Amino acid sequence: QVQLVESGGGLVQAGGSLRLSCAASGRFLTSYVVGWFRQSPGKEREFVGEINRISGGTTYADSVKGRFTISRDNAKNTVYLQMNSLKPEDTAIYYCAARWVSTQEYDIWGQGTQVTVSS
Repeated sequence: QVQLVESGGGLVQAGGSLRLSCAASGRFLTSYVVGWFRQSPGKEREFVGEINRISGGTTYADSVKGRFTISRDNAKNTVYLQMNSLKPEDTAIYYCAARWVSTQEYDIWGQGTQVTVSS
């Protein structure tokens, strides 16, 4: 089965940048859509964005649009989340997840990586 592992989280100053990686193992088909989500204590899980591994098309939440960019390297079975102009409110555990292109529900999840943005 497919397993996802996030990496690249850490502590960064407001206005700084981080690049998160989501590496897949197993049968990671190009028909998967890969999404990024985040969750902070006391808040519900929030959709950040997603990428279609076939077309490269992306969708972003309004809160990160213009600051975050999702890209993919299909040969490496890896999806990236480039985060620029980070704000303290971006602090959260970030998760990547996968779903079939024909469905809406994400059913494969990574363990998460902590991103902390200091002011």
